[in-house]
Amino acid sequence: MKYRIALLILFSGFLGLSQIDHPKASPFSKIEQEVGLTKITVEYSRPAVKGRKIFGDLVPYGRIWRVGANASTKFTVDNAVEILGNKLPQGTYALYAFPEKEEWEIVFHENTTHWGDGRKAYNPEEDAFRVTVNPKSTEAFQENFLIAFDSISHNSLHMIWRWKNTKISIPITVDTHYQMMQQIAIKIKENPSAQTYYESARYLQEQGMEYAIALDYLNKAIELDGDTYYFYRVKSLVEAALGDYPSAIIAATKSLKLSEKEGKDEFVRMNKRNITIWEEKVKNRK
Repeated sequence: MKYRIALLILFSGFLGLSQIDHPKASPFSKIEQEVGLTKITVEYSRPAVKGRKIFGDLVPYGRIWRVGANASTKFTVDNAVEILGNKLPQGTYALYAFPEKEEWEIVFHENTTHWGDGRKAYNPEEDAFRVTVNPKSTEAFQENFLIAFDSISHNSLHMIWRWKNTKISIPITVDTHYQMMQQIAIKIKENPSAQTYYESARYLQEQGMEYAIALDYLNKAIELDGDTYYFYRVKSLVEAALGDYPSAIIAATKSLKLSEKEGKDEFVRMNKRNITIWEEKVKNRK
């Protein structure tokens, strides 16, 4: 008995050694994209056109498609996102599609265990939701199926699918402002450093909001960390937004001198330009 077991183990080892690791016809790909404070990850396989008709033939109309090849395509978000009015919580989902000539249904599916599209095992009751998008014909030719991201801002992006001469665009939005305000509130309550105050103020200034709070944060940053050209740069912008141009000129002049000292030519130019604009505003008020 022991002899037979030993032979089986030996034979299994020979089988393992004889297997060939060959290249995949539809190679695996993984893409990660940050949008605001959220990371989106897509894992999929990339089939090629190889001279074939794709949609309406290789990928039939009206039937579920795995959005690529091999295993189901996985779509992961580390924060909640919104897709065409539908909330998608943090997590991993299988991506499916039901292509038609004029419009496609895109499926974000909660069951990620199916191989490929799941066929008879696929259960629409396990969909997180479906959205409808319109395919576009393009002059640009895409040989291997491609998923990419474009039109990226702090709060949104588009997930793009391309294959042969077809393009699908799916808008995705994130609530970066809510995440930032939560983060600021927590960090300010803990043991804030000068950089904590500065970064909080800079975010508020960039968003064009809560200028009085931003100015308070900047004064605290300067009090903690002394003279820093970029602290004074943002302080000047906040004071100008509050209409206090004389104070803005003083802060910009301070930033200008510190920028010159550190060889920050870009900040020197920006400060000079703003000082000229604000001096004109002060003059016109008299």
